[in-house]
Amino acid sequence: MRILLTGSSRGIGRAIADRLAHKGNALALCASRPSSELDDVVTASRAAGAEAVGLSGDLGEAGTAQRIVAEAHDALGGLDAVISNAGISIAGRLTDSAEADWDRVFDVNVRGAWLLARAAHPHLLASEGSFLAVASMSGIEPYPGTGAYSASKAALIMMVRTLALEWAESGVRANCVSPGLFLSAMTAPIYADPEKKAAREALVPMRRIGDPARDLAGLVEFMISHEAGYITGQNVLVDGGLIGSIHAHIAGRPQSGNIR
Repeated sequence: MRILLTGSSRGIGRAIADRLAHKGNALALCASRPSSELDDVVTASRAAGAEAVGLSGDLGEAGTAQRIVAEAHDALGGLDAVISNAGISIAGRLTDSAEADWDRVFDVNVRGAWLLARAAHPHLLASEGSFLAVASMSGIEPYPGTGAYSASKAALIMMVRTLALEWAESGVRANCVSPGLFLSAMTAPIYADPEKKAAREALVPMRRIGDPARDLAGLVEFMISHEAGYITGQNVLVDGGLIGSIHAHIAGRPQSGNIR
């Protein structure tokens, strides 16, 4: 498969790149800027048997998405899948957040993904390929104190669902995956604190934090594959049961007094 992956140099993106790096795949691995980390993932992908090129550009800036798609298409000779993984978060209460921070988060997390999808659509149409966005459980339930992040991920999920319906007749698919509490580049400082890590683990029914290589990369590979060819418009939540566990934290169980 010929795959464009954004946010590929660290964390979840790096785990996805490593999973896809095998013979038969050609990867356009993108990061926001040139770096030794991007060079490393490209080198590792080639060593694993994949064709790989490195691309760079800030998806929050005008023209970047269209350029990256064009460069990936030219380098790989076409596109079978686009994985929009790049994302940012700027912490803060909404009432205190600056307009520039709101715009920046939406520009990268939503507008950038939309422009990737729009630019890639003709190429995905030619290959009957698919678009996959990495969203977040924060787009399903609010995460206070993260500024525009939750709102942006909710918008991303709805955008992808809309694309799926608009593209369905043409055979091009669009889906999301939403990680829960995962180790990533953004969360690494939190999990470096043993107490915070333990507190988070205690909330998850599976009692552990998600590992991108073990718990997410394989799902991403499946969702862009032909085996998932009848799946579109879905947001797959990968959270160890966390969001569905709210009732487990409520003390006591109601019972009718008339049961015999």
